[in-house]
Amino acid sequence: MITFEADRSASKVITALPGAEVFDAVRAAPARIDLTPGVPDLTAFPRAAWLRAERAVLDELEPSHFGYGDPRGAPSMRLAVSRWLARNRGIRVDPGEIIVVAGVAQALTLLGEVLRQHGVGAVAVEDPGSLGARQHLHHCGLETPPVPVDDDGVRVASLQAPAVLLTPAHQFPTGVVLGGERRRELMQWAADGGIVLEDDYDAEHRYDRAPVPAVRSMLPEVCYLGSVSKLLAPALRVGWLLAPPRFFADLVAAKRFADLGNAVLAQLVLARLMETGELERQLRVVRARHRRRRDAMIQALSESLPSAVVHGAAAGLHLTVTFDGEVDDVAVAAAALAEGVKVQPLSWHRQVPGRPGLVLGYAARTATEIAEGVAVLGRLVSL
Repeated sequence: MITFEADRSASKVITALPGAEVFDAVRAAPARIDLTPGVPDLTAFPRAAWLRAERAVLDELEPSHFGYGDPRGAPSMRLAVSRWLARNRGIRVDPGEIIVVAGVAQALTLLGEVLRQHGVGAVAVEDPGSLGARQHLHHCGLETPPVPVDDDGVRVASLQAPAVLLTPAHQFPTGVVLGGERRRELMQWAADGGIVLEDDYDAEHRYDRAPVPAVRSMLPEVCYLGSVSKLLAPALRVGWLLAPPRFFADLVAAKRFADLGNAVLAQLVLARLMETGELERQLRVVRARHRRRRDAMIQALSESLPSAVVHGAAAGLHLTVTFDGEVDDVAVAAAALAEGVKVQPLSWHRQVPGRPGLVLGYAARTATEIAEGVAVLGRLVSL
């Protein structure tokens, strides 16, 4: 039963014009079932493997490692990342060309600052595309002109800005993959001077086919962003940034003055997990679990929201559903929160009006919770 107070509180969190603090408010809002996207199964965090690696690292650690380090990151971490990217994303990069960052969010902020220094005033973004990414770029004083996304990914021919931020492996939120012809168009656009920022979002989480290559594997001039937030946990705040020589020194300087570099101990532990194969083992475990939960959500949607169109099922940690007709996705999301179910309205991630919908995370919930949450959504949409 929806109480007046709960309904009023939810409508303050889920609004048609979300502000910069909206994701903090959503995370803080109480809910029985959290179906917001972007969160892995946090119960699967490999605590035992992490503890073993941490003990081994501490046993071998020299006292000097407890001092200030290289702002680019610990050498062993950069080496481990270079090998991880070669094995899993087809990217060949020297460890000296990697900057360890506090997640993709910090990478975007550093890039935004440096691009402004280089005279760039706008970074085009996919539409629909991540509201959170747009907020980070706006915080840096950058404009974010929208570029349409269709079944082959972003329409490269529509690019007008000097730079573009893409999620080509699993576009957020639609889940489409940047097609081969579009990749060739993008390579030509970059050759003509365009700046490509590649957020390799959900690249490892593919279920029905092999992972697609990173654009950076074919185009060394790409600014490449990645992290372990979706593989292990966002709380680790560990990611990496690869950038071409024209931006690299300025990015290192920006990182230095931001925080002097990431905490070293977590880097060394993560590097050990990467080098010993523990991270690949973890990926296999969570990929199987996430696939079962994706299947549970697809089944629940077919039963409770049979008229909805499902997007992005081949990979990732979320599904997007769209509706025909006059569905107010903000109102549905607010009403769902009032009943204890968190979801995101698709309209949050649009700059140009389009079909209404919902973005639904499944990785962090059980099959029973997914079915219960989707049943609530089905009832609300049909009202």
